[in-house]
Amino acid sequence: MKQYNAKDIRNIALAGHGGRGKTTLAEAMLYIGKATERLGRVADGNTTLDFDAEEKRRVASVSTAMAPIEWKNTKINLLDTPGMFDFAGGVAEGIRAAEAALIVLAAGTESFDVGAEKAYKAATKRGIAKMFAITRVDAENADFYKTLKALKDAIGPSICPVIVPHMSGDKVDCFVNFATGKAFAYKNGKAEEVAVPDDDTIAEMKDAFNEAVASADDELMEKFFEGEEFTHEEIVNGLKAGITSGAIDPVFACSGYTTDAVDMLLDAIANYAPDAATYAGEGDLKCDENGPLAAICFKTVADPFVGKMSFFKVVSGKLTPDVQAINATTEEQERMGKLIFVKGNKQEDTACIPAGDIGVVTKLADTKTGDTLRAPKTDIVLAPVDSPKPCLSMAVSVHKKGEEEKVAAGLTRLMEEDPTIDFFTNKETREQVISGLGEQHLDVIKTKLKTKFGVEIDLTVPKVAYRETIRKTVDKQGRHKKQSGGHGQFGDVWIRFEPYAGEEDFVFTSDEVVGGAVPKNFFPAVEKGLRDCIAKGLIAGYPMVGIKAALHDGSYHPVDSSEMAFKTAASLAFKAAIPEAAPTILEPIGTLKAYMPDDNLGDIMSDITKRRGRVLGMGAADEPKMQELVAEVPMAEMGNFSTILRSVTAGRGYFTLEFARYEDAPMDVQKKVIEEAKLAAEEE
Repeated sequence: MKQYNAKDIRNIALAGHGGRGKTTLAEAMLYIGKATERLGRVADGNTTLDFDAEEKRRVASVSTAMAPIEWKNTKINLLDTPGMFDFAGGVAEGIRAAEAALIVLAAGTESFDVGAEKAYKAATKRGIAKMFAITRVDAENADFYKTLKALKDAIGPSICPVIVPHMSGDKVDCFVNFATGKAFAYKNGKAEEVAVPDDDTIAEMKDAFNEAVASADDELMEKFFEGEEFTHEEIVNGLKAGITSGAIDPVFACSGYTTDAVDMLLDAIANYAPDAATYAGEGDLKCDENGPLAAICFKTVADPFVGKMSFFKVVSGKLTPDVQAINATTEEQERMGKLIFVKGNKQEDTACIPAGDIGVVTKLADTKTGDTLRAPKTDIVLAPVDSPKPCLSMAVSVHKKGEEEKVAAGLTRLMEEDPTIDFFTNKETREQVISGLGEQHLDVIKTKLKTKFGVEIDLTVPKVAYRETIRKTVDKQGRHKKQSGGHGQFGDVWIRFEPYAGEEDFVFTSDEVVGGAVPKNFFPAVEKGLRDCIAKGLIAGYPMVGIKAALHDGSYHPVDSSEMAFKTAASLAFKAAIPEAAPTILEPIGTLKAYMPDDNLGDIMSDITKRRGRVLGMGAADEPKMQELVAEVPMAEMGNFSTILRSVTAGRGYFTLEFARYEDAPMDVQKKVIEEAKLAAEEE
């Protein structure tokens, strides 16, 4: 593939709700653009972009795939992103690398899809252009104009119909392109120019188009009000300026399945979409291949044949095999591997990835998703990928004992590919825990561990890291005396145990001991004995916190006393005192910040109350028509909250949950925790 200048490159992220035909449309674009020799079908599992085994099995995209098209002296890099919310990390990757988001909807949809809405918000936040493709316009019971109305109602006057279908009954007889002033009928994928229909609907759409184009320029607006026709050049300039600035959100009708009007969509992208030279969101840095190197790694793939593949959007300068590149995160120089362009899972070597283009560098040692590669002696750091945070955690249990290290190694590799995965080992519960964006996301992780790394796992609800403490002050003696010939063992202590509310989990004092009742050299042994005891509480085996232990008396034997004897005596005092000190179980409490549409606030409040949560406040969120709810909730009750929130809000809701403190668990919870601890002990 030949090299293109940034002004001739269009980087387009296809996004939108799951099942609306993004991949089908992308396949049509590749086929019409002669980037592929056949038209792939998602249902047949033979598409260029859904090439992963999991995607074929699920008949849906689970990661972002890329393919370039050369169309009329323009290179269009398509980034096909997943539509399912569990794989929203792919949308973040695509949006980060693009100058425009092509948001795909299906004709007949009566509301603005949640997935489309989220993609629109992500593109707006990133500062890139938004365009809409309404596909399946020729499907049975499809209604393009119903979906267009839903778009206008949701977004407003920036919606601009550019290509619309003309209906003859319930059939599309042609597509009208207001940008060119021409209409085309399609038969078996072939376009034939026809007369623009003289129709009230078409006239209304043309007026809406002209008004939107005029809004991009004061002179055009004056011309519009005077009823003058725009020249073709004025339309092209007005459309491009309006789309780039965000004043215009163009809408294109097409059919990905039959490829009807897809050629006009490609024309529109080449002619009106912002080029890579007008890069949004990088400050004063110009997209110039002669400038200093600046490239963002927006995606990572562990390919079994090629090795690690790092996908880069080059913002400035160019990537070549001998370029000097510093990783801005590690400050280490990276040695370039092979440079390639990819089309799905096919690869083509290249000598250079210039500014504005997207390509892959293989086998980089330390670069991860979100890292910037920059020229030496510069301080450029590009904005990272705005990946969503994992929200559903499950504990890992391996099928074969001893494979925990294989799980850890496999997940470490998968985390390089997918920043929305988190993994850690809980030292208290001794569980390996993985976190992701939902049940389907975790299921894909589970499958990849098996197919890529040969380790099978099950996922269960993680154990909760409870604590134990005391509520009463108790003073007890611990006396250890043993004589078995020769030197004996003798240690005698009096220790007062009391609740403690300071920052430390455990405080030990010995300043009340007088007269050498216990020699100072045995104080550390007493403290060590107590610290060993609090590591495992007496009622359920959880660590104890909030305790002050004051050694105030005791006795010793000049021959038989030893550190071990006083350590044992301290543990005896502990075991005698704790049962009488009103021991209790503490549960972790988290601060929840949940965000949801206005209409769902009541349902989410009710759900949080059922989880024993306490609502601290609520109010309008920064986003329109969204509410923020702040509450404190027992973390043990939050296992399926992400699933419920997504279900209630149709995917619009999201939340953060951070540990706040420990507090007394209710008696019914304590009884349950104690019973579970007993059963676990019996099984061991």
